[in-house]
Amino acid sequence: MASSSRELEKRPQVDPLDEPSAEWGWHGGFPNGARVAGVVVAILLPLLMIGHPTNWTEILWMCIPAALILLGVIGGTIRRRNAWRR
Repeated sequence: MASSSRELEKRPQVDPLDEPSAEWGWHGGFPNGARVAGVVVAILLPLLMIGHPTNWTEILWMCIPAALILLGVIGGTIRRRNAWRR
């Protein structure tokens, strides 16, 4: 444990036998790719209704999930910007 509040505690090293990707330096996710994919899907879902006779079922299953995906992307972006980092 750190003796002062300004000192950072060292994290234990990742064992390459447990996680082989740590050996060559990649150990993470695709946060930007997930955001881009979410926005693309949220745009494409309402576009699928063009040219079809629309009814309430189609509106519910195309627009509401698109809105929920956009809310998730926006919420994740806000949480990421406001995250406390050392």
